[in-house]
Amino acid sequence: MAILRVNPTRMELSRLKKRLQVARRGHKLLKDKLDELMKRFLELIRKNKKLRETVEKMLMDVHQNFVIARAVMSSEGIEAALMLPKQSISLDVSTKNIMSVDVPVLDYKTTASDGGDIYPYGFATTSSELDGAISTLSKVLPFMLDLAQMEKSSQLLAQEIEKTRRRVNALEHVMIPQLTETIKYITMKLDEIERGNLTRLMKVKDMMLEKAYNYSEK
Repeated sequence: MAILRVNPTRMELSRLKKRLQVARRGHKLLKDKLDELMKRFLELIRKNKKLRETVEKMLMDVHQNFVIARAVMSSEGIEAALMLPKQSISLDVSTKNIMSVDVPVLDYKTTASDGGDIYPYGFATTSSELDGAISTLSKVLPFMLDLAQMEKSSQLLAQEIEKTRRRVNALEHVMIPQLTETIKYITMKLDEIERGNLTRLMKVKDMMLEKAYNYSEK
């Protein structure tokens, strides 16, 4: 592991020790955040899987009813029956915060006064299968919005997990070892300088004692 290019001084050593302390604290916080993000992500994935199966089953029922309706009704009759919808939907998009990630929240409202009035045609010239398809489509809409919300939330959480994992790895495998090695290098360098200074002082002391001894003999 390469060390940082710094001057081996006590001030630099103190500064690097503070940086190492902050890096270790940041690593712990990011690791805790990563664990919580993974927990939330896995919960969301499990819910998303169940909801997707429900939506796919309901859409399959819609498709089957439409196929049967097309078999007993003409294409022109189906198009005429569905030409003017009875209701319209207004969608409100907001966000909520999950572990510093803004995920979407989808809310919808129907503009019709009677929410149960969903058939834009009379029942005399249409088949019951078309009625079933329209009814199932009306019921599946909230599930589809929830599914879209969950899938986008899962995508955003996955991106945040990847970014947090890269930061954790950078701290764990690059910055903290680099700071540790640099602190070790500076400590060894300062100890070496201190030993050199001590050796010089002892030598000076010996020279002074020798000079004083020789002087006293004379």
